[in-house]
Amino acid sequence: MTLDRTDPEAAIAEAAAACSNWGRWGEDDVLGTLNFLDEAKRREAAALIRHGVSFSLAQSFDTDGPQKGWRRRTNPVHTMTDTGADAALGTQGFPHGFGGADDVIAMPLQCSTQWDGLGHIFDHGRAWNGRPAERVVTSEGDLVTGIEHMAPHVAGRGVLLDVGRVAGTGGELPDGFAITEEHLVAAAAAHGVAVGRGDIVLVRTGQLARARRNGWGDYAGGPAPGLSFTTARWLHRTEIAAIATDTWGFEVRPNEFDHAFQPLHQVAIPHIGLLVGEMWDLDALAAHCAADGAYDFFLTAAPLPVTGAVGSPVNPIAVK
Repeated sequence: MTLDRTDPEAAIAEAAAACSNWGRWGEDDVLGTLNFLDEAKRREAAALIRHGVSFSLAQSFDTDGPQKGWRRRTNPVHTMTDTGADAALGTQGFPHGFGGADDVIAMPLQCSTQWDGLGHIFDHGRAWNGRPAERVVTSEGDLVTGIEHMAPHVAGRGVLLDVGRVAGTGGELPDGFAITEEHLVAAAAAHGVAVGRGDIVLVRTGQLARARRNGWGDYAGGPAPGLSFTTARWLHRTEIAAIATDTWGFEVRPNEFDHAFQPLHQVAIPHIGLLVGEMWDLDALAAHCAADGAYDFFLTAAPLPVTGAVGSPVNPIAVK
C-alpha cells in the first residue's frame, strides 16, 4: 500500500472499506474480532504450557507512571483508608484486637497497561459495526459495546513478535520506526511461529525498555515506534483476535500522514472491530522466548468488567 502523506482522509476511507467487518457477526455484535477466539483456540492454547512459568505483562499502577496529563490522563492515585497505625491505636472500632487495612485507587482506565474497547474510537461519527456514535457512547458510558462484554473471552494463544530484536539495534526500534507487514512477517519467520485466526498478537518494539533506562520523557504521547498504517490489511486478513504493543499508541508516531492523528486506530477499532492493547511490558517474556525458542504461549488478559467503559486496565498473564 502506497501512502499519500497529504491525504489521510482518502487512505482511511480506502482501508476502512477494504477491511470492514461490519455485519460479519450480525447487527447486534459486541465482541468484534474476539469472535475468532473460540473454544477450540483456547484448547490449543492450553496445550502450549510447557514449563509452567508465568509472566505478568503489566506495568506498575502507581504515581511513577508515564502519564503527564494529556486529555486528563493522570497516573494512579492510591490512598489508604485504613492502616496498621489505625489498628494499633484502636481507632477502627473492632472487638478482640481485630484490625485491618483498606485502600482506594483513582485513575483513568487507560493510564497504564490497558485495552482499548470497541467504543473508544469512531470514524466520522460511526462506532463499531456502523452504529451511530452518539447512540453508543453517552455520558452514561458505552451503552452497547461496554468492555464488560469482553471480560470472559480474552484467554487463548498468545504470539510474541519481537520486532525490536529482529529489526532493531540492541533489541530496540528507534522512535518513528514504522513496522510494516514485512517486518511482522519477518519476525514471525525468525521466531519460527505462525500467526493466524484467533491469536492474541503481542508486538515488542523495545521502547518501554528504553523509557525505563532513560526516563519516561514523551513515552505517553510522543514519538514512538509502532505499526504502520499499511498493516491494516494484515490485521484484517490474519483474523487475529487482538493485538497489543509496549508503546503508548500502538501505531507509529509521528503518524505517517500530515495533519493526522492515530489513523490506524480509526480503521482498526470501529471498522475491523479489533481489540487493541497498549503499554504492555513484554521484556521479561521476550527474554524467555529468546532463550527457549518458543514464541507462543497461553495468555489470559481479561479487562475489568467496568460497566459501560471504553477501556480497561489489565494484568495480562502469559504462561509458558
